[in-house]
Amino acid sequence: MNALDKFNIKEKMLFGYLPVVLVIAMIAISSLQSLSDFERINRDIVQYDTVLVQAADEMVDNLLAQEAYGRRYIILASQKMLDLYKERDSAFNALVERVRALPYSENIHIEQIASLHDEINELYAGKFFSVTHQTVLPQEYNDKKIQARLDEAVELIRHMGAVGRLSQQQKMQTVSTIGSKTFRTTLLLSCIGILVSLAVVSLITRTLSRAISQLKQSAEMVSEGRYDCSLQLQNKDELGELARSFGNMTQRLASLEEMHLDSNPLTRLPGGTAIEKVLQGRLAAGKKIAFCMLDLDNFKSFNDRYGYAQGNEIIKATAQLIKSTVDRHTSNDNFVGHIGGDDFAIIVTPLEYEPICKTIVEEFDRMVLDFYSADDKEKGYIVGNTRQGLEVRFPIMTISIAVVATDNFLKQMNYIEIGEMAAELKEHAKSIPGSVYVVNRRGRRAMQRGFKPQLVGKRAI
Repeated sequence: MNALDKFNIKEKMLFGYLPVVLVIAMIAISSLQSLSDFERINRDIVQYDTVLVQAADEMVDNLLAQEAYGRRYIILASQKMLDLYKERDSAFNALVERVRALPYSENIHIEQIASLHDEINELYAGKFFSVTHQTVLPQEYNDKKIQARLDEAVELIRHMGAVGRLSQQQKMQTVSTIGSKTFRTTLLLSCIGILVSLAVVSLITRTLSRAISQLKQSAEMVSEGRYDCSLQLQNKDELGELARSFGNMTQRLASLEEMHLDSNPLTRLPGGTAIEKVLQGRLAAGKKIAFCMLDLDNFKSFNDRYGYAQGNEIIKATAQLIKSTVDRHTSNDNFVGHIGGDDFAIIVTPLEYEPICKTIVEEFDRMVLDFYSADDKEKGYIVGNTRQGLEVRFPIMTISIAVVATDNFLKQMNYIEIGEMAAELKEHAKSIPGSVYVVNRRGRRAMQRGFKPQLVGKRAI
């Protein structure tokens, strides 16, 4: 940092061109005009573009959170979930009003976004009414319609954020152009100055050149989608302030690139972390539960035969079957999660697991046949090869369910031990031909003594 860095640009110009009034005036006019443009563009970026991008990011977060709390309220009928749903709804509406106040007139579709949000609220209101009054849910309030409106709203919001980012990029390109023009003008006028001012003019030029060059380079990096640029400007003048504002802006842009979903992208069901939290919470609360682990048998051979795309369709169909069955046979205090791949988890009360497992086993066996060819259904198996090249017959896909039903022993176990017990039960279930569910009601000690789990449901072979 040199001695001139503590002065603003106007003062630097006065010191450099005092002997030549005309040159000083020309430099001041040119520089102040450029600074005015810099300030105006920077103000627009900070007050409008950044606000729009930030609002779009927060709107997506609030909308997804609101949808999640709505689903949880439908499942749990918890007043807290409903309060959180309303809180996110109010936050979203506040963001809509903030965007409406911005001077954007095209391509942000804020009114359409607000309309979609209102429609989502209306659909959820119907579902909430159904939960509260235990009525049959009308067709118009189905999850697919809500999801379609949600996806459309999220797409429009992300487009709105893209409009803000594009505006930022265009203004930064303008800043770069103005900076280059200012540099050339200043350099030309400096050469016309008297010899006495050459040393000071040279120092001023190097200072401005370094700052503008870094700003230009950073602007180019941002325009290419790279946000790891680092401005090393220590100036206390306007360019230093612009550099600091630019740095804050790039950090915000970088954070927008780090968005992620808290659910399985294929089935939209909660993942492993959510499953662990729910299981831990219910154990800590001393609630009686039945933890069910579900796994598809011969799924890999099906994937090898029909391809991963058809395998994904079975995963989605199975998830829908499990979710609809649980909703149909349980109260609101239930949970369905997707561990990953072809593994799922259910948490219900001990009185509810049996009809759920029976229904899933029966309906899965009917459903899965729709994914096989007529020839394979008639044979009852598909032909595949082992890694050693041996031809093997793989039966039609089935489902195995392991159930760890609650008892007093569970109060002394943690979620890891319950998961291990369920995994052991699942391996036993998979060793039994056909679609089955097995239950262990006797707990950890019985397992250690070699107690064999009870087979309580099996597909007819």
